[in-house]
Amino acid sequence: MTKLRVNGTDHSVPIDPDRSLLYVLREELRLTGTKYGCGEGECGACKVLVDGVAVRACQTPVGEAVGRSIVTIEGLAQGEHLHPVQQAFVEAGAFQCGFCTSGMIIAAVSLLARSSQPSVEEIRAAMDGNLCRCGGYLRIIDAVQRASRLSSGAGGAVP
Repeated sequence: MTKLRVNGTDHSVPIDPDRSLLYVLREELRLTGTKYGCGEGECGACKVLVDGVAVRACQTPVGEAVGRSIVTIEGLAQGEHLHPVQQAFVEAGAFQCGFCTSGMIIAAVSLLARSSQPSVEEIRAAMDGNLCRCGGYLRIIDAVQRASRLSSGAGGAVP
């Protein structure tokens, strides 16, 4: 058994260190907000934060995450209060089918932790590698800009 710290809680899970972090999150811990998209690290649907950095969970061996802080889409909200990025995505209508949304939100959270007032070019670069099959990219950019304003107004409340 190995301990993983996910969304602030320690979990004991039987792991093969080479198994993907995505598999462990979805199958062992039943955290299904992180999506299996392509399985090849190309679509971004599987992104999670590991020590605050967005990584592709389908390409990350779980052994690399042991002893580190993992945050999934389920770990962003504080009780009934959405994370500023989640709130901004709702306000901007930045999703249609929703399949890419968790990966997009995780990428945006990681960006805003590094740059609280990113330019449109920085947003595009940070979201590169996250595919939206519905083509909602303009609303996604708007959502990240809104989140930047919301986070700044909340004293930079981005984890």
